[in-house]
This record gives sequence, C-alpha cells and structure tokens, in this order.
Amino acid sequence: MIPSRFNGPLESGNGGYCSGVVASFLEGAAEVSLRRPVPLERPLDVVRETDGSVRVLDGEALVAEARAAPEFDVEVPAPVSPNEARLATAGYRGLSDGLFSRCFVCGRARADALGVFAGAVEGRQLVASPWTPPSWTADAAGRVLGEFVWAVLDCPTYFALYMNGALPMSVLARFTVRVNAPIAAGEEHVVMAWPIETDGRKHHAGSAVLSPDGETLAVARALLIEPRAG
Repeated sequence: MIPSRFNGPLESGNGGYCSGVVASFLEGAAEVSLRRPVPLERPLDVVRETDGSVRVLDGEALVAEARAAPEFDVEVPAPVSPNEARLATAGYRGLSDGLFSRCFVCGRARADALGVFAGAVEGRQLVASPWTPPSWTADAAGRVLGEFVWAVLDCPTYFALYMNGALPMSVLARFTVRVNAPIAAGEEHVVMAWPIETDGRKHHAGSAVLSPDGETLAVARALLIEPRAG
C-alpha cells in the first residue's frame, strides 16, 4: 500500500517512489514498468512469477511490472558540483499550482517536499539540484531507503526533457535504476538529469545521485510518454 503522503499527482503515487517500492521485491538493479496510476492508501497484490519478475495488481487490474536488470548501464555526464546545483535551483520550472505542485519530491506548494528543484545548469544540457536526505528517509544505520532514491531520480528527468518552452503532460512509463553505493541521510548530495533521446511521444532521460565529490551513487534511465491528444 502506498501512503497518501508519497503522492506525485494528488490522487496517485509518485512514479519513482512507487517504482522503488515495487523494485524492493527484487535484488540489485531493476526495471519497473508502470501500467496505470498507482492508487494511494489501497492494498495491492504482489505476484512473483516463475521467471523472477514481479507484478502488482489492484484487483484484476495490472498496475506495475518489474524485472531484474543486472545488465543496466547508462553513460553519466561529467558531474555537477554542489555549488552549481545550488545555483541551478534558481531556474527550476516547477509550477506553484497544478497537477504536480504538491508532489512530495518536487512540489513547490508543499512544505514537507524533499526539495528536489532541478533547474538548468549554466552552459550545460542538463538540470541539477542539491538534496540533503532527511532522517525519516533512512534506515537505522542512516542509509537512505531505496524507494526514496528512486523518487528523487524520477522528477528531475521531466525537467531535463523540458528545459525550455511549454511544460506538457508527460508521465513515467518505465524506470530502470541501479544503486551503486549507500546514500547517507543528513549529507548534501547532487541530483542531476539529462535528456537522452525523443521518439514521437516517447522521451528518454537519464539521472544520477552524486556524492559531494562527484561519485555516482545511483543512476537511472526513464521513459516518459506524452498522452495522445484528445
């Protein structure tokens, strides 16, 4: 069950967070495909298949599928420094009202958001934000739980794809993540994202969580899809 506080849109779960929860039923890098908005505060069934994959069902409706992705890799651009990331937030394009304004990761209208406000980095084709994980995102040893790492890797990919011009509706359809090393709560990190390719309504972007000295602690590739007109 996805708690209501971890919403993206007001009525459904944050795509990255929900994908991370589903991925927690697997080991290592994973690919999660979201088939419909993930409902909040509703018990969901998890089905383990014989091939090791996982399906999540809301009654008879397929919500998400996940599989291990041990071969996953993506080229990460040169790191963004913490100072560059702080400066980039001034250009954050998230709206103070609208569908995602109360997202628990990137919502401007939410006081308890994680504050990942990724804006364009000057002179580069990517966005970045600093992120200091709060203690409630971590386990007893102070390591950030996987679902919160997935969550912060998600939202910046949208702003990497739409750095200029209109901000159309575009939703997370597939998300592949590999966490390379523990991420410590209470320490400032950098989250950055960059566009990879576009094919019609399908948009691909990469993202990463970096340590203050530029080490890649987690990396992702996202497929976002713009709904058909009408």
